Amino acid sequence: MFQLFKENVRIAFESIKSQILRTILTVLIIAIGITALVGILSAVSALENTISSDFASMGSNTFNLQRYEFVTQQRGGDEKEKINPILSYREVRTFKENFVFPKTQTSLSFNGTGNAEVKYESEKTDPEVSVIGVNENFLTNSGLKLENGREFNYFDIQNNNKVAILGADFAEGLFKNMNPINKTISVRGAKFQVIGILESKGSTFGNNQDLRVLIPIETARSIYTQPNINYNISVKVDDKELMESAQSEAIITFRNIRGLNPVEDNNFGIEKSDDLINRILSITGYLNIAAWIISIITIFGSSIALMNIMLVSVAERTREIGIRKALGAKKSTIATQFFMETLIIGQLGGLLGIILGILIGYAVSSVADFDFVTPWKAMLWATGITILVAILAGSYPANKAAKQDPIESLRYE
Repeated sequence: MFQLFKENVRIAFESIKSQILRTILTVLIIAIGITALVGILSAVSALENTISSDFASMGSNTFNLQRYEFVTQQRGGDEKEKINPILSYREVRTFKENFVFPKTQTSLSFNGTGNAEVKYESEKTDPEVSVIGVNENFLTNSGLKLENGREFNYFDIQNNNKVAILGADFAEGLFKNMNPINKTISVRGAKFQVIGILESKGSTFGNNQDLRVLIPIETARSIYTQPNINYNISVKVDDKELMESAQSEAIITFRNIRGLNPVEDNNFGIEKSDDLINRILSITGYLNIAAWIISIITIFGSSIALMNIMLVSVAERTREIGIRKALGAKKSTIATQFFMETLIIGQLGGLLGIILGILIGYAVSSVADFDFVTPWKAMLWATGITILVAILAGSYPANKAAKQDPIESLRYE
């Protein structure tokens, strides 16, 4: 049995070599469809992985009070866009004092600027550093970890200490591989002692998260005094079972601060961190659908091409089929021989498509600075699809070859 299988494989490869040009074209057609599938799915997987790693660190037990809900506001007709007031410092400070739900901690923060210049002695950065005013709970609620040094404590915030925590890029850039801890930096003329360095977060969509300076919120307010600063509130709930209750209490507390009556809608937004992740990731579903549509259309065409080349092969080898049958070859043996050729061509196309798709996915991930992951799921789908294509495209030609009359086949010229 094995000897017969081995012989069929040998004959299949010999036949493929004899029609190398048609085989190459068919392999390329199959490869294009698989490349589209694997390439797009690889890029989408890398995007999802990047989004998950960047946002999931906030934890599913965190929610934010913010100016707007995370939704796209529709404009058109007579409908007016809803304009919510900013979250002022007075409001967020009052919220922190009044929100006393058990097993929670509240973080306050605001973005002072995104184009600061930080100096250390004679060295200075490019004016592209973000300065963020925070309280003592900001790092924990944001899922940030320190690589070196310590976090802010209650007394740093209450006493307006001139201390700062830096992003990972400062250690290599501004300090030339020196230990930045206890060094003094200058931001807008104010001096700060470095007490900690954050672990590297990389960049997302071109936004470098390692070029930022965290300073106590009161100190930041004395430096950045522009009007209408929008503040952020983040609440971490230690017990996930209390999440819904904590959100309800937070909404009631902030509605009271805003003086809203019971019939008025909220003029602020509330978002759970995992809701934000799910909404962003749902967008990538459309890319997955596009990948399948493109690949299915292409693979359908490649199935027709593969069936055509096998029908031509059967017609050209009619006399060979007659000789093999005259020598005692069974119908199943003839069918297996042609089916094996179809399977080999399909798998060659699939293998080439997988390799090209992974390379394209890796290239897109590198350019867009995504976290590339090996697309095992896409590879399994691609392998299964090529086998299915081979079965569908090879069944009819193999069956036609097996049913040929040996006498008529021997007469064929």
